[in-house]
Amino acid sequence: MRQGSRPRAEIAGGGIGGLTAAAALAQRGWQVRVHERAPDLRAFGAGIYIWGNGLRVLQAVGAYDEAVVGAHEGEWFETRDHLNRTMERIPINASGGARLITILRETLIRSLTHACERAGVEIVTNSPVSCASADGVLTLEDGTRLDADLVVASDGIGSRIRDSLDLLAYRETLRYGAVRMLIGRDDADVPAGDRSKYIEYFSGTRRILYTPASASDLYIALCCTDDDHAARQVPVDAALWKASFPHLSSLIDRFADAGRWDSFEVVRLRRWAQGRVAVIGDAAHAMPPYLGQGGGCALMNALSLAVFADAHRDDLAGALAQWELAERPMTEHTQQAAAQLGHMNDWPDELRSEVMMLTGKSAYLAGQRMKTALHVPTGT
Repeated sequence: MRQGSRPRAEIAGGGIGGLTAAAALAQRGWQVRVHERAPDLRAFGAGIYIWGNGLRVLQAVGAYDEAVVGAHEGEWFETRDHLNRTMERIPINASGGARLITILRETLIRSLTHACERAGVEIVTNSPVSCASADGVLTLEDGTRLDADLVVASDGIGSRIRDSLDLLAYRETLRYGAVRMLIGRDDADVPAGDRSKYIEYFSGTRRILYTPASASDLYIALCCTDDDHAARQVPVDAALWKASFPHLSSLIDRFADAGRWDSFEVVRLRRWAQGRVAVIGDAAHAMPPYLGQGGGCALMNALSLAVFADAHRDDLAGALAQWELAERPMTEHTQQAAAQLGHMNDWPDELRSEVMMLTGKSAYLAGQRMKTALHVPTGT
């Protein structure tokens, strides 16, 4: 660290992880600047699951109160089979159990941005990054070189900083993805008893995720294999999806031309850090969304990064090594648990129904699935 001055952090990426790290560092006395390549801080119009672990982080950085305004808190998460039979039923938001809210991504980004602004973070838009060096120099696309005590790469799944340091172990595009959309809620979408639930419906290799994201907004994900070209097209082929999910016909008729297709990917790094550069979020540990913990892991690792870096300002490289050692096991457990849930995509309907109805009764398997959600993150 430079003698006689506050430590400086340069952060690439104004998403969930980058803003959380920025707020947490600035609240600890750091000078922090965030570089966002886009002209403004916006999130794709969809909802996001924030489990108890992520909610603890939002509380720690002062973003919780704003983030939960208008959020949806259901009582049950259910999985249904091709006959609309319930295979699993998990209680949510009950005393002593897992907590979950669903909100708009835009709401989450806004709450984190305001936490950054209150802490004095400088946010620069239209500022794409090019690379970084292990000695703490961030280079922008226009050639500007910025010296820092800590560089944080939160620049997404195609991270330029990560790749400039040759940290990638592998990046795999999975044979599955989703059309995600945000539409208004309507009482006719599902039966009255289901309206407040989080429900994942299965039929063949297709899934529909039904998620209330606020009193008026409904987050939908239409999941299918990459080569199911008819199912992944936008505008949505309503007749095709109704053939797979006839009990959701009223809902499917309202999709219109909403939505965007994204393939699921997994990222693993050889190391999360090199010298004074740390990598967080999808750049470090992208995962399929089956546990709803991509954002939660980004939140946890961003806050813990600030905790370790601030506790060892005079040895940032050592601090980052300790940070990775402490935090990586939980993240990799989450990746593995999410991947296991994805294995059933190709199973025949009857086999999947039989297996999930049995595994839904297993306390051990439920504990493994909820392990991240119930985790108490570093710094909270």
